[in-house]
Amino acid sequence: AGLFAAIAVLPLVLVLGYVFLNGAAKLSLNLFNELPPAPGLEGGGIGNAIIGTLVVTTIAAMVAIPVGVGGGIFLAEYSRSGWFAQFIRFGTNVLSGVPSIIAGVFIYSTIVTSRIVFGNSYSALAGGLALSILMLPTVIKTTDEGLKLVPDDLRRAALGIGASRFVTIVRITLPKAFTPIATGVVLAIARAAGETAPLLFTALLSYYWTDLLSTEILFAPIASLSVLIYNFAIMPYETQTELAWAASFILVAFILILNLLSRWLARFTYR
Repeated sequence: AGLFAAIAVLPLVLVLGYVFLNGAAKLSLNLFNELPPAPGLEGGGIGNAIIGTLVVTTIAAMVAIPVGVGGGIFLAEYSRSGWFAQFIRFGTNVLSGVPSIIAGVFIYSTIVTSRIVFGNSYSALAGGLALSILMLPTVIKTTDEGLKLVPDDLRRAALGIGASRFVTIVRITLPKAFTPIATGVVLAIARAAGETAPLLFTALLSYYWTDLLSTEILFAPIASLSVLIYNFAIMPYETQTELAWAASFILVAFILILNLLSRWLARFTYR
């Protein structure tokens, strides 16, 4: 059992070690505050891709968290065993196993090619919507399971003193289930931040800075670490390859930090 456990962990150690050896040495201040260089040129950085990843992930979280938490509340508080609740749970399980590229193709067909969003095609908004589809199952399931951990006696006590179901949920059950819900949200964000395939079809790539104060930020192509890694890793230029390794290290570190945060939050679930 110990041997198989070591074999199971070995790929993680090898991947993290290899990315660290190839990417950590390329870290510098210029990496965070400069744009990628033209093919064949030296220097540059990936600052626009770092900002773009944060923007797209934030858009996805703003869509998926309210919908996912609301869906989880409905399943746990309003319709625990109804046919519709069973259908939603089944659909959530199926959606969690759908390949990420399918979400990208779906948004590409419905939003990008149709230009339904103010006549725009590839955009940060389209990328965020694609990632939100991947986040939804995790948020819904963790919210549902987290609310089930709250003892029914608390609900009965609140209803017994005259509180409405809405007040009971907002003031009693949601605060008690905050930790498992937050854990699920962090895990969902970690998964979305590392996806590449959906962004290839939706957000595309940009070699320019993103103006965070502009209203056009949502409706224009935007850079992201995962797509930058994909594009630069296949280029026959040493500078682009080095930037791809540096971006890989930053992305892995970001996802690792989010996973450690979720583990830390999970410690308080049953307290």
